[in-house]
Amino acid sequence: MTQLKWLIKPFKDLKSNELFDIYYLRQEVFIVEQNCPYQDCDDKDKKSLHLLAYDGEILVSYLRIVEPGESFTEPSIGRVATKSTYRGQGIGRLLMKKGIEQSISIFNQNNLRISAQQYLIPFYESLMFTTVGEGYLEDDIPHIEMIYDPN
Repeated sequence: MTQLKWLIKPFKDLKSNELFDIYYLRQEVFIVEQNCPYQDCDDKDKKSLHLLAYDGEILVSYLRIVEPGESFTEPSIGRVATKSTYRGQGIGRLLMKKGIEQSISIFNQNNLRISAQQYLIPFYESLMFTTVGEGYLEDDIPHIEMIYDPN
């Protein structure tokens, strides 16, 4: 696996080039690659922690940790993205593990909730998430809520 440089920062501490990299990667994955025009940038960004993985100057993987009460009652992880040319190397799994660890450490609670694209259920189940409730469409993509259950 590529040697990555990891950063975690609140929105206010992001440098302009880091913010550009985040929005560029998220647009590349969620809007262009998934052919889904939607408002990616939202107010949750300002209230979130941002976990970035760089290979040199290239942002290759990213997620945001959203504080409790913003998306769900529990803390949540969202906007999980890995650059297509870096997939298949375990970077997404490592990103999620680091995101889970950071969220538990920061908010001092094991329960996390995510809104997962349904095709990724097996990936998230392998990280100890379980599905809850019924599936739903979000921006015309099938999603389902999942809870982190380390027990």
